[in-house]
Amino acid sequence: MKRHLFWANLALLTVCVAGVVHLRRQWVSTSAGEQAVLQARLRLAPPPHLPPAPVVEPVKAAGYGDIAQKMLFSKDRNPTVVVEPPPPPKAIPMPALPLFHGVVDLGDGPMAILSEGPKGPHRDYQAGDNVGAFKIVSVNDEELVLEWDGQTITKRVEDILDRGAPAPAAPGPVVAAKPAAPPPVVTRAPAAPGGELSPGIRACQPGDRSPAGTVADGMRKVLKPTPFGSRCYWVSEK
Repeated sequence: MKRHLFWANLALLTVCVAGVVHLRRQWVSTSAGEQAVLQARLRLAPPPHLPPAPVVEPVKAAGYGDIAQKMLFSKDRNPTVVVEPPPPPKAIPMPALPLFHGVVDLGDGPMAILSEGPKGPHRDYQAGDNVGAFKIVSVNDEELVLEWDGQTITKRVEDILDRGAPAPAAPGPVVAAKPAAPPPVVTRAPAAPGGELSPGIRACQPGDRSPAGTVADGMRKVLKPTPFGSRCYWVSEK
């Protein structure tokens, strides 16, 4: 009995010793492998080839123009300045043309007999004279050239002829003639110029019978004979 226990214990001891030896070998092998791994030098792989980075352009204020101009919350941020054109000047209506009554030529060039309106006085005008708002440029038997507000106006005398003169009355029944009234008493006017006709020229007063060459108020009296009678006016002595 004891002999069998001896061999059994011996077998168990042999198995234990064999296990310890096997474990030690495994530990030594594992330790050697770890040391080999730890002491081995790794070969560094070359770095990969990377493409160059894109060039970043500097920031420009002009690149953000659309953001500033199209901002929904601020409509006044618009660089387009709308300048409203000034209103056109109002056209000044041309006044009525003077009325034509005839042309006379006394040796100093043709003169037009004109009036500023149907009820205005008749006067003779030469080139360069002003009749109302118009200036006479030239005069002849067929047309009259006027200037107004920088414009040249050419009118035929037939177009501005005074046609408002009263027509002669039709002959009526014969009536006995009344005795003629006594001639009116004409009061002699003083020798002095009357109303101004143009700069430096003044009219004669009714009843002024002073001779030509009379000087009064710095003006000299002129009597010029015409087919229609003497033309009387005063001119400045200056």
